[in-house]
Amino acid sequence: MYKIEDFFTSHNELLTCKSSIIAAKDALVFAFKNGNKLLLCGNGGSACDAEHIAGELMKGFLHQRPLSEEQKHSLISAGDNGYIANKLQNGLPCIVLSGLLGASTAFANDVDPILCYAQQAFVYAEKGDILLAISTSGNAENVYHAAVAAKAKGAKIISLTGKDGGRLKYISDIAILAPETETWKVQELHIAIYHALCASIEEEIFGHGTVWN
Repeated sequence: MYKIEDFFTSHNELLTCKSSIIAAKDALVFAFKNGNKLLLCGNGGSACDAEHIAGELMKGFLHQRPLSEEQKHSLISAGDNGYIANKLQNGLPCIVLSGLLGASTAFANDVDPILCYAQQAFVYAEKGDILLAISTSGNAENVYHAAVAAKAKGAKIISLTGKDGGRLKYISDIAILAPETETWKVQELHIAIYHALCASIEEEIFGHGTVWN
């Protein structure tokens, strides 16, 4: 059984942001349990982190998440012979804003490339959703504008930044400030933080399941 309190025992360097990490976990669990979704964005390595987080949430992470008998029956009723029903897993809805290449490149060419994330955030975000904005400096313009757009639609903003927090800190509902300033060091802490978030969210929503082989 994963307990987020144990995470801080082995990551003393992150005790300074313990309260914000736990607040982010609670906010994400609440959103997912209420049928809302998570939007994510970042640049460069942080864009890859956004993809990584979505990957951990949309399928089993530490544990397998088999479908319920009711879910399996609905697939079989839709035409599955059992192959899909026995292999799909439960997941949590995430949209990574660095995707949708056609629309993003069209908007970048026709309107303004710095607002590509904001355009998607404004279209996708609904009240109760969460945007996870990742920027090691907290000052990435496209990520900041996405946060503004999502907030305008009623979404909550969780930022994952470095020690200073940058502009994102001031617009965020919850700001997780990794206590480093160099980009690569911030990114290393970000990985530890979001793995802890994904593991604890999985535990609270799906319970303790079968561990992966």
